[in-house]
Amino acid sequence: MIETMNKIKVLLVEDEQTLAGIIKDTLEGKEFEIELAYNGIEGLEKYQEIKPDIIVTDIMMPEMDGFTMVREIRKTNQAIPVLFLSARSAANDVVEGFELGGNDYLKKPFGMSELIVRIKALLSRVPVKPVETTDYRLGNYRFDPITQNLFLFGEKQALSNRESEILKRLCDNKNQVLPMKDVLLDLWGDDSFFNARSLHVFITKLRHKLSKDPSIQILNVRGIGYKLIEN
Repeated sequence: MIETMNKIKVLLVEDEQTLAGIIKDTLEGKEFEIELAYNGIEGLEKYQEIKPDIIVTDIMMPEMDGFTMVREIRKTNQAIPVLFLSARSAANDVVEGFELGGNDYLKKPFGMSELIVRIKALLSRVPVKPVETTDYRLGNYRFDPITQNLFLFGEKQALSNRESEILKRLCDNKNQVLPMKDVLLDLWGDDSFFNARSLHVFITKLRHKLSKDPSIQILNVRGIGYKLIEN
């Protein structure tokens, strides 16, 4: 039996109480500990109380929606993974979720096995390498994948878990094509068109964060992937 202290602590914010109960019963039978909240206000309170490893939240909820809740959390915590659940699948809604700090998006209805895969993918970490290879130099930038921070002339930008994982893979393959399919399978668990759009959102965010040094570029290699180059 897995001890509670070793379980993944999940904050599930979902106003459909029947669905919330099903998710809780299913995941707690595995290696998860689930704390429930039924709207964004309760979600914020539970977040402060339990300090979860990951947040899984619906978008449309009473009192406070999931987008607003995550916006508040991101003011003080850029690192905690966030998985949005929603029946809404319009591209604008998905992009808004990522721009607000979401790391992944799962469309309702979904299978419990897919939810588990997504949660584990968000919580995965690349093993720490020796100190000499911990930091990456990108022109005037320094990227630390362990603390998930990007530095430029003493200024620090915090990256989300998903941004950091993608940038690390780009750095490991600098001046070479990083296949999009490999990233999608590694971080999302499948290479569907929907997840490819999500990856492109994160690439756009990374380009913006690296934009203060024009010598650094992330190029699209149409139909294949992305290439990080340093001119």
